[in-house]
Amino acid sequence: MRVVNEHPEHFRIRYLSAHSKIRRLSEQCKVFKPKAAVITNIDKFKQDRNLFEKPAAVLSGEEGLLTIFKDPEVDLVVNAIVGGAGVFPTYHALRSGKPVALANKESLVVAGQLIMKMVREKKLTLLPIDSEHSAIFQCLMGEEPEQVQRIILTASGGPFRSFTLEQLKTVTLQQALAHPTWNMGTKITIDSATLMNKGLEIIEAYWLYGVPLDRIQVVIHPQSIIHSMVEFVDGSVKAQLGYPDMRIPIQFALTFPGRLPLEIASLDFKQVHTLTFEEPDLQKFPCLAIAREAISNGGSCPAVMNAANEAAVSRFVKGEITFTDIPVIIEKTIQAHHPVQEFTLDQILEIHHWAVYYAEKI
Repeated sequence: MRVVNEHPEHFRIRYLSAHSKIRRLSEQCKVFKPKAAVITNIDKFKQDRNLFEKPAAVLSGEEGLLTIFKDPEVDLVVNAIVGGAGVFPTYHALRSGKPVALANKESLVVAGQLIMKMVREKKLTLLPIDSEHSAIFQCLMGEEPEQVQRIILTASGGPFRSFTLEQLKTVTLQQALAHPTWNMGTKITIDSATLMNKGLEIIEAYWLYGVPLDRIQVVIHPQSIIHSMVEFVDGSVKAQLGYPDMRIPIQFALTFPGRLPLEIASLDFKQVHTLTFEEPDLQKFPCLAIAREAISNGGSCPAVMNAANEAAVSRFVKGEITFTDIPVIIEKTIQAHHPVQEFTLDQILEIHHWAVYYAEKI
């Protein structure tokens, strides 16, 4: 919203949607005056639609989302939904011929082969909003895919980078939510603490850029100044740098292939005294290895992994399990699943729902 506010002459919000934060949605509608709002939670729709100035312009559920994608005046769909719930809108927006600016990495984790097939068939652009994938996307502009040697994803390391395995067994939710460099929502912050967020990004990179899995690497970079890098066959390395601020990748996705000015602090290299890099510790943070194995096995495995992670993170937030139980639950759920290599959207979403249910019961 801040990006749109800075450039009102360039952007117009046609629709807004939310699942549960309905009061905030109604406040945004008063500011941006969209054609309609969509409440995907049917109970919330029945309960809160009168919060809006024009209740008749409030749509509900998946049918409401499909209305957005069918509107010829919509040029770009921004998907910032958290979790597997974001798969449906990504797929159907693309199916309707709309380019998507994607902050929902789970779309590619759960249904990457379906999503990328749709991108190719419709000849559309999938614009990543994650800071890491926006960095990679920018580094690849003007380059030939066959000239890419490595994709290097950077990770802050989260709040527990220096913790021992014993210390990790007793960390609290409050500690897990204290991210050292980024201000994010609960689920993605926990994923950053376990390094599952970086595991999801490995899978995202695999689908977005068509690079073999063994050429996608992760390095811990605590300063979060370099947002990711690409190495080419001649040994050259491109990197995208900047202070941690999500307005940069969001605005780039909205303005691609051009750029607009952004009121933001310029990177002062006199103040950035040190840039350090470390190998991730897979013993302390096994989620990274679990994600790599899931995409290596392919098919429905990444969807099951993602669903189990969503359930496990939710249970940790509720205080039902410990921080180190999260990867255990994910692995047990994957072991209980019989993978399939080919699937429809409905089938993979059904598998995702099964995995959530299974992981909740472990």
